[in-house]
Amino acid sequence: MPTSTSSPSTAPAAPAQQNAGPLAGLRVIDAGNMIAGPLAATQLADFGADVIKLELPVGGDSMRHWTPMKDGLSLWWKVIARNKRLITLTLSKPRGRELFLELVREADVLIENYRPGTFERWGLGYDTLSKINPKLVMVRVSGFGQTGPYAKRGGYGTIAEAFSGIPSFTGAPDRPPTLPGFPMADSVASTFAAMSAMFALYNRDHGTGRGQEIDVSLYEPLFRLVESQVIGFDQLGIIKERLGNRLAEDSPRNTYQTRDGRWIGISASSQRTYERLAQALGMPELITDPRFLDNALRCEHDAALDAIIADWFRERDCADVMALFDEAEVVAGPVYDISDIVKDPHYQARQNIVAVKDDDFGSVRMQGVVPRFIETPGEVRHSGRHLGADNRAIYIDMLGLSEQEFDALKSEGVI
Repeated sequence: MPTSTSSPSTAPAAPAQQNAGPLAGLRVIDAGNMIAGPLAATQLADFGADVIKLELPVGGDSMRHWTPMKDGLSLWWKVIARNKRLITLTLSKPRGRELFLELVREADVLIENYRPGTFERWGLGYDTLSKINPKLVMVRVSGFGQTGPYAKRGGYGTIAEAFSGIPSFTGAPDRPPTLPGFPMADSVASTFAAMSAMFALYNRDHGTGRGQEIDVSLYEPLFRLVESQVIGFDQLGIIKERLGNRLAEDSPRNTYQTRDGRWIGISASSQRTYERLAQALGMPELITDPRFLDNALRCEHDAALDAIIADWFRERDCADVMALFDEAEVVAGPVYDISDIVKDPHYQARQNIVAVKDDDFGSVRMQGVVPRFIETPGEVRHSGRHLGADNRAIYIDMLGLSEQEFDALKSEGVI
C-alpha cells in the first residue's frame, strides 16, 4: 500500500456537497462511541467538515442499537451519524492500527471518547500520533478527564450530571434530586469538544503551527455553566437548594397551568418585564405592593406572588393568555411537547426541523443545523447510514488498498 506524505491541507477532497459550509476542507476522524464524542463530530460535519466515522466491524457503534427503533433500525442513529462517511476498523488489531495511522496522517481533528488509557494501550496516544501528523488536534472526551484520582472511572452522562452538582438543586424541595430526561452531560460536553477543536485549529493556523491534545470531561462543562455556585459558596456560604421551577435569584419565575390544562413559563426578573406582566394581568397594584417592589423583595415573598399569578392563569385558556402577553410584550412561552413543536410556525420559519434523505425510510425529519450562518450555512446532507457504507471509498479510493487486500481485511475482521 502506498504511504501518503500529504499534509491535511492537501488531503483528497471529500465528496461534493450542495453548500460548502464554513468547515469545508477540514478532515475529522470520529473514533468515538455512543454520544459525546460522535455528537461533537456531527456538529463539525453539519458545517461541512469531512467526517470519517470509525466503527467496529461487528455491531458497530452502540448507538445503532438504541431506541427508538423502527424496523429494527435505530432512529437516534439516523441523527447522530448524519453527514458522516462510515467505515469499519478494529484499532486493537495490528493492521487496523496501521490503517488508522494512515488516516491520521491526513486528518485535522481526531475525536475519541474511550476510557483514559485505551488509546495508549493500542499504541495510539497523542505522542505517537503527533509524530506522524504534528498538525493534528486530538480531542479526548471522558467521564472525569484524563487526569485526577477519578480518571479511570467509567463516566456515563448520568454519573457526570450527578457529580456536577446540578441535580442537588434541580427538582421539587420535597422530592429526590432530578436528572434531565435526555443525555444532557453528553450533549453539553460535545458542544464544548467541538468548540475546543476550533480554538485549537485557530491556534494552529494563526499561532504555533502545531496541533495539540484537548482533555474534555463530561462533568466539567456542566459545572462551568452554574456561574455563581462556587463564588456564592466561597463568599457567602450559599448551598443552592431545590425550589421546583423557582429560582432564588429570580421572581416570578415558574410554569403556570391554564384553564385548558396547558402550561406557560414566565420569567420576569427585571423591573421592566415585571411591570409589564403586572399590567397585563390587570393588577397594577402588584407594582407598588411593598412585598414586590423589586426583584430581591419578590424573591423573598415568591410563594405569595406565585399564588396570585397561578390563580389568574387558572381562569384563562392558553391561547388567550399568549395573545394578551404578546400584545403586552410579556416574556412568556407555552410549554411544548414534540407534537406542538413540529406544527409551530416559528419552528417552521427557522427551519429548525428539516426533511432529510434516508437510505431506509426515504425521508426522515430531524433537527436542523444550529447555529445559523447567513453566508456559509451548514446543511444536513443525509442521515446516518449502514455499517461500513464508505469502506470502499475510504480504503480503496482514498488509501489505495487493492481489491485483494480489501477482501482479506474483511475476512480477518480488521474492517
